[in-house]
Amino acid sequence: MDGIVLLREDHKTVEKLFKEFERAGEDAHRRKREIADEVIKELTAHAWIEERIFYPAAREAAPDTKDHVLESVEEHHAVLWMLSELVDFDPEDERFDAKMTVLMENVRHHVEEEEKEWFPDVRKALGRNRLQELGEEMERERKNAPANPLDVPSADE
Repeated sequence: MDGIVLLREDHKTVEKLFKEFERAGEDAHRRKREIADEVIKELTAHAWIEERIFYPAAREAAPDTKDHVLESVEEHHAVLWMLSELVDFDPEDERFDAKMTVLMENVRHHVEEEEKEWFPDVRKALGRNRLQELGEEMERERKNAPANPLDVPSADE
């Protein structure tokens, strides 16, 4: 699969989870916990494969995207720390929904910037064959993603 298509599919998966969370209702604590756990897993793996494979390839092929990549890594940093706070956070705590809402806002902003502002430039610079290679590489690397969001490199930076 094309690397950008793979990342967009990840974005869609997470957006579906966000919408499910928003529809769950105030008293659906157990379901919200399950959704949050799935979001943590998905976003941790997504950040991992972007940082390990996609971002370095994007920077190399399209040096003009350097600032976008650096900003994305900083956005990952903030999101990964939010995810780490959600790991054992009680879904019945009055702040649980607020934490998820802030996370969703940050991720939606990040996705919009990636998809609209710099994926087109990266697609042009990398070309179809290289994007296919990257997609396969990212699929393999996903298996190595850590469970803990703070184990993704940008969490430390």
